[in-house]
Amino acid sequence: MKKLYFIRHGISELNVQGLYAGHTDTPLTDEGRAQAKKAGSDAAGLHINLIVSSPLSRALETAQIAATEIGYPVDKIIIDDRLIERNFGKLEAQTYSPHHSEDHRLEHGAETSEKLIDRMRAFLNWLEAQQADNILVVSHGSTGRALRSLVKKDFPFSHPSHLGNAELYEWL
Repeated sequence: MKKLYFIRHGISELNVQGLYAGHTDTPLTDEGRAQAKKAGSDAAGLHINLIVSSPLSRALETAQIAATEIGYPVDKIIIDDRLIERNFGKLEAQTYSPHHSEDHRLEHGAETSEKLIDRMRAFLNWLEAQQADNILVVSHGSTGRALRSLVKKDFPFSHPSHLGNAELYEWL
């Protein structure tokens, strides 16, 4: 049986500023790099044989740091565009609020939850076809919640719990 592990990227510059990052490429902070190193260390005994990452630098750098800690070849990380964070439209680089409703986000041109979940469903179907048994996905908060909603039915996308920066989760 496959095991699926997930790490949301380490804390980034826009996270520290309390702003929506979305598709905006924002670098990790030094704290984010330290978080990524710890997450990799936490995953070291899991026999990871496939790492897939978002192309955005905050996730990719997290994946590279974690891979180094695991002993996984950094050049074997697969970059998958489907793992890019949700597009928040005009809210990108604006003040984040957990109280912004879905309607508020959509009014500002954000990607719909349905499109995001469909994107993660297609990614999950691809993952299931891979020969790897222990898979680590490194991505973002919204994409992670969408993926989690597909593999853990007790966590719908609307579930109020969020994913911590550079925390290691086991979902399958």
